[in-house]
Amino acid sequence: MPWIRRDRLLILLLLGALLSADLYFHLWPEVRRQLAGAEPGCPCRGAPRPALPPSPAAASPSARARSAGGSKLRRLFAHPLYRAPEQPPRGPEESLLSRQEAVRYYRRKMVRWNRRHKLYREELNLTSPDSLLQLGREASWLQFHLGISRYGLYPRSSPAINKLLHAMQDFNTVSADYSQDEKALLGACDCTQIVKPSGVHLKLVLRFQDFGKAMFKPMRQEREEETPEDCFYFVDFQRHNAEIAAFHLDRILDFRRVPPTIGRLINVTKDILEVTKNEILQSVFFVSPASNVCFFAKCPYMCKTEYAVCGNPHLLEGSLSAFLPSLNLAPRLSIPNPWIRSYSFAGKEEWEVNPLYCNTVREIYPYNSGNRLLNIIDMAIFDFLIGNMDRHHYEMFTKFGDEGFLIHLDNARGFGRHSHDETSILAPLSQCCIIKRTTLLHLQLLALPEYRLSDVMRESLLLDHLAPVLTEPHLLALDRRLWLILKTVGKCIDAHGEDKVVANDTKQVEVPFFDRVTPTS
Repeated sequence: MPWIRRDRLLILLLLGALLSADLYFHLWPEVRRQLAGAEPGCPCRGAPRPALPPSPAAASPSARARSAGGSKLRRLFAHPLYRAPEQPPRGPEESLLSRQEAVRYYRRKMVRWNRRHKLYREELNLTSPDSLLQLGREASWLQFHLGISRYGLYPRSSPAINKLLHAMQDFNTVSADYSQDEKALLGACDCTQIVKPSGVHLKLVLRFQDFGKAMFKPMRQEREEETPEDCFYFVDFQRHNAEIAAFHLDRILDFRRVPPTIGRLINVTKDILEVTKNEILQSVFFVSPASNVCFFAKCPYMCKTEYAVCGNPHLLEGSLSAFLPSLNLAPRLSIPNPWIRSYSFAGKEEWEVNPLYCNTVREIYPYNSGNRLLNIIDMAIFDFLIGNMDRHHYEMFTKFGDEGFLIHLDNARGFGRHSHDETSILAPLSQCCIIKRTTLLHLQLLALPEYRLSDVMRESLLLDHLAPVLTEPHLLALDRRLWLILKTVGKCIDAHGEDKVVANDTKQVEVPFFDRVTPTS
């Protein structure tokens, strides 16, 4: 019958249309995502790979021209303050390491590591092929070490930094272990021996396939969480995103005193458990009731599962901070901060009750001459911006003597409270009333609308793999704190005069008059 054939035809057409729609809207987009997918093993299949922050001096003229109406970050790094000629190392005494000595040392170290690794595999009767590590002279971590000079951890124009960030993001791990801090505490029974007995301190040392090392700090706190106002600074969480943001801020301030740091999703099973040789670390892995793989640090104040960190089910956010050169090659001094806080629930340090405390500091070597006191004030400004109250010590390379720069290590207790500005962190500045001219010029520049600090930080942090790194309130807090710093400098100038407050530390290019911001604005 003709109407039956006509109905069959309509049904076939309808089914064909449904199949075509399913192919077009569901299957074809999935095929395109698979074809444009990420590298094998990437947990973010199909996600665009974020670019890494440009070096301040790396932007080409054409790139700077294109960014004239767009990128504030590129505009900032193209400013004369960031384009001023850098002082190249004038001799072996200006560079931290000798290339020949460093390569020889690391080659011997790698041979020993390969030998121990081979013996370890033989003891476990592991027969699967396992290639030995080789030291490449162009390894990004080695170039980073060789680029450290008297003037900073890396030059502005160093291409090694972006390569190092890429390497820490992409390379496979070949070993994992507790940090030296955790190892020193194993078996200890007295919690008073611990500087910060907080129960929230956990970090691991990861080694990569190029023999580079990084300090891994896992995510312990959600980005939206604020540290409770009743929480003491020395029992606060260590935040992985604070380490990442501190590196970006340090670069924007042109200090270059924070080791390169990047965010990464770590597979706690593949990247830690399966590559560690530490039996104690292996023993603290467990599967949670939610079927997530977790681990914790085995030391007297943390050997509890409530202090564990867990993957989801295997992937865990964390920060990776590049290691500095071995202490055997480049010894460092750890020096108490003159403005150290009281690490107890009661009592205060002298600087907290004596507004003239800086006069005492100025009489003590090495703060009575040179740049050491100015470097302390730089560090205080940096800590105030990130809200870090935990700067009990600072480190310096012994090779550069008293005039060396301070290394801004361990910034994980920053960015805890965006709603509160802890002005006591600025005590070195407010009590001593002195600041480097170059530091002040950078701060004034970042207070201008076209270079606003929150905007350039937001843009810089969007380039990290774990973006967004900071919430919007934390970014806006940077502008508020920057204004408080400039206000403090303005009060000092009103009281003592600009000549006594602003120290002319270098012949760096001055900011053009129309780029100036008065300290009290």
